[in-house]
Amino acid sequence: MTNNQIEENKGNILIVDDTPENLQVLSATLSDRGYKVRGVINGKMAIRAARSGCPDLILLDIKMPDMDGYEVCRQLKEDPKTSEIPVIFISALDEVLDKLTAFQVGGVDYVTKPFHVAEVLARIEHQLTIQRLKKQLLDRNKELQQEIIERKKAEEAAAAASLAKSQFVANMSHELRTPLNAILGFTQVMSRDSLLSHENLENLRIINRSGQHLLELINDVLDLSKIEAGIIGLDQRSFDLYQLLDTLEEMFQIKAETKKMQLRFFVEANVPQYIKTDEKKLRVCLINLLANAMKFTQDGGRIWLRVSVESNQQQPAESEIHPNYTSVEPLLILFEVEDTGVGIAAAEIDTLFDAFVQTQAGRKAADGTGLGLTITKKYVQIMGGDIWVKSVLGEGSSFKFNIRVFAAISSEITVATLQRVIALEADQPIYRILAVDDNQENRLLLVKMLQPIGFEVREAENGYQAVELWDSWQPHLIWLDTRMPVMDGFEAVRQIRAKEKQTQWRTVIIALTASTFEEKKDEIIAAGCDDFVRKPFQEQILFDKMACYLGVRYLYQELPRLPVGALRRYCVNEKPDSFFGGLLAQMPQSWVKELHDAANDVNEELAIQLVDRIWESHPTLAEALKDLLADYRLDKIMDLTQSSLK
Repeated sequence: MTNNQIEENKGNILIVDDTPENLQVLSATLSDRGYKVRGVINGKMAIRAARSGCPDLILLDIKMPDMDGYEVCRQLKEDPKTSEIPVIFISALDEVLDKLTAFQVGGVDYVTKPFHVAEVLARIEHQLTIQRLKKQLLDRNKELQQEIIERKKAEEAAAAASLAKSQFVANMSHELRTPLNAILGFTQVMSRDSLLSHENLENLRIINRSGQHLLELINDVLDLSKIEAGIIGLDQRSFDLYQLLDTLEEMFQIKAETKKMQLRFFVEANVPQYIKTDEKKLRVCLINLLANAMKFTQDGGRIWLRVSVESNQQQPAESEIHPNYTSVEPLLILFEVEDTGVGIAAAEIDTLFDAFVQTQAGRKAADGTGLGLTITKKYVQIMGGDIWVKSVLGEGSSFKFNIRVFAAISSEITVATLQRVIALEADQPIYRILAVDDNQENRLLLVKMLQPIGFEVREAENGYQAVELWDSWQPHLIWLDTRMPVMDGFEAVRQIRAKEKQTQWRTVIIALTASTFEEKKDEIIAAGCDDFVRKPFQEQILFDKMACYLGVRYLYQELPRLPVGALRRYCVNEKPDSFFGGLLAQMPQSWVKELHDAANDVNEELAIQLVDRIWESHPTLAEALKDLLADYRLDKIMDLTQSSLK
């Protein structure tokens, strides 16, 4: 394209003047400057030309026969097709009133004859620049309006997807938790049988623990939805960290033994036994990491869980270390799960914590949802920490995370009294209890839990039957499922409450819901229920609720329980090397050599005998070595004695 062609495209200008000489001068001048020019000699022709050609700018004379410039401008501005065309008046009239009239009818500028060509060109270019900017602004506004429309559509689609997701989660919550309620409930019912052998009771406990673990996994999926919605927070409570670790070791030890793995837990001496943080979230994080390590480690491999206080924090002196040590200052506790498994490729590390993303090894295993590490990271962040991973493909992985905790004391730990309801106390009314649930197993569970205790129980499989039974039987309390066919629980409770206004009888109604969403609580209470219990439930919760609302009194059977802190200590009282160094230096070299050889040969019996020999003369050393032997730390004894022999 040539320069002349570029100049020819500077703009289209319509000149309106009844004097041909003026038309010729302006036309020649503007054409030389690269404008496309069209000229007309009267107002009617000007209007037709403007409507047909849509020029970028009009130069308009005022004094013309038949129709003056003012009228031409008025008509142009009244026509939507031409109203936006800028009009510059060029006239010999130079009175202020003439100029005011020109601007009033819609003119954008005014040039007085005789004019200077440079002035006319400057005013034309100025107005065309304004028009170009105005057009760009209008185009941009149109783009923004379109973007707003598209964004609104996207937001509506996202809202619809979110609603669909919430409905799906609610449905899945009900469908999964309802049968799980029966599984967990019947293990509790069966455990009442006094004729069961100890082995079968233990089997029931295993089923119950596994069911509880399955419930935790289901809750994880639901919790992820809550995390994404920003409605989940930190539930800080004091608890026994050692007991938590003991439970986890027991949970994974059977599988480790099946795969002939070494599963070892190590806790440094300065880690407080009692801490305050979100126990449930910490438990989920550790279960996820240990389960992954177990899944991706071959038979015969090793898995370690190490717990320590972050080294950059000021730690209590050794003399201050005590099970009841507490502080108002937060601590950073570091957890590390290390394995000798298949490892993770470097290219997969960056997406490792993304939702529904699995590594190549995970896809091969065809196990899991791809949510475990995502939830773990989010929980760690909620608990005030961070998580990171190191891995070598084919050699193993190490996941580390820290969390912010407060040290607690044993008196802050709430230990539930382990007792079982076995009957109703004498001299009480016969309480009528109605179990309403469309699921036959759940109704049967309630009957088997409540009837043996002494309650009179009837069943209904939907809200319509519940209302009919209320009319004829008037129960003291109704356990009411919220989701049922024919008539749901919400409508049933509304109808029962309406009927109660005509009688003197009021029934306690407690909803049974499989939903985990807190907002359901307000909906349930607003419908007229007195309270609600989430499925799956523990039988003790049912009995406690009935005692609260009906004043029921029970007879109990006390069950044995472990006191707080009465579990294994995972090397937590293990002394530092400096403690052993001084004491071993006082011992005969021959005895140290015998102990070293016993540890090296993994001869625990001989090691115990050697320690027993020094119990009376060196009780402090003997007790510390006994702690190591109780924790199977022959490796530690071998290192200590070897250092002493040097």
